[in-house]
Amino acid sequence: MPLGTLDRTPPPLFRQGLSALSKLTLCSALALFLMVADIRYSFVRPLRAAIAEVLYPVQWLVLQPVDWVRGGSGYFQSLASAQASTEAMRVTLARQSIKAQEVDQLLLENERLRQLLALGQRVTSPSMAAQVLYDAADPFSRKIVIDRGKMHGVVAGSPVIDAFGVLGQVTRVYGPTSEVTLITDGDQAIPVLNTRTGVRGVAFGDLTAASGGMELRFTPSDTDVEVGDVLSTSGVDGVYPPGLAVARVNQVQRRSESVFARINLTPLAQVRGTTHVMVLQPVKSQIEARPDDAAAPVAQSSRR
Repeated sequence: MPLGTLDRTPPPLFRQGLSALSKLTLCSALALFLMVADIRYSFVRPLRAAIAEVLYPVQWLVLQPVDWVRGGSGYFQSLASAQASTEAMRVTLARQSIKAQEVDQLLLENERLRQLLALGQRVTSPSMAAQVLYDAADPFSRKIVIDRGKMHGVVAGSPVIDAFGVLGQVTRVYGPTSEVTLITDGDQAIPVLNTRTGVRGVAFGDLTAASGGMELRFTPSDTDVEVGDVLSTSGVDGVYPPGLAVARVNQVQRRSESVFARINLTPLAQVRGTTHVMVLQPVKSQIEARPDDAAAPVAQSSRR
């Protein structure tokens, strides 16, 4: 056999190529280059888009059983929740129907008593609806801004309520907007009446409460006040109409070394998160002036 025809290549066992470290370095450099190119120049975005288009039918088909299971469970949960809500609404409607009948009876008795005693009618406050725009940017106060102002007939001192009770009082009036100081502000004070006992007091805002609270101050320790009592406006300040819900007593502390009890209150209105409110006119603006006040300017002009 001629020597030129012999295979002089080494057997596969003795062949040597790139080392493992060199391959790792090369692949790492290539991967780093591709990542940088993709981030800076979106090099691989068309490829990803094409792969996604191809795999979308497969993904949709694989996810169908999961969607069916989730949809079925969500349907049954929604059905159970709707049934529970319907039952709760029926109970609430029945209770409100009973209360409405009681209120109608009480209004009728009140009207007859007023006629018997020859008393005037209660003052009814005109109102207007408003929407809360935003909270005032002041960490040391509790204020909101509503979308009704001087051009809509809002005056300073007007009470503001929501669906659950007294929310605050208008303290600043601008053209299209007004600033409302909430009842949880430290500068707010509302004359209140305990609906259970009829005892009057003054509720102040308490900024020290983390979630916004109130405090019934200057109440003697021997006063009949219990946790759960509801306080409403007494109407003696000439601002708030009587009978508006204000707060509920959540804590009563009677200390031997203090003459007054420490009574913490929880506002019934949604002082955080409310969006729609009602603005009332102050009560004193609806009461006719006394004859003495009306005659005083006339007397002064006659003396001149």
